[in-house]
Amino acid sequence: MSHHEQHAGGAAHGSVKEYIIGLILSVVLTAIPFGAVMSGAAGEVVSITLILLCAVAQVMVQLVFFLHMNASSEQAWNTISALFSVVLVAILIVGSIWIMNHLNHNMLMGH
Repeated sequence: MSHHEQHAGGAAHGSVKEYIIGLILSVVLTAIPFGAVMSGAAGEVVSITLILLCAVAQVMVQLVFFLHMNASSEQAWNTISALFSVVLVAILIVGSIWIMNHLNHNMLMGH
């Protein structure tokens, strides 16, 4: 079986080095917000901002190092489907928060 035939399914395989780098980055990106919240040194707004930034970075690390998503043409559909999923989840979350914030107002209009 040739090298091309082994990867005919389009599945990318990473090296052990890539997985180790991804693991280390994931642990660091988890430890940073955990440490900030547990120490209480940062304010609430700074902590929330740090958590959100580390969460976005964590998603990027997972996509690149573990799901092997990159800018190659073979990954175009994976990237498009990932973006679609992100937009769908964002709509779900923002819509749910909007509904919950306005639920009390809408239920008590006559009182």
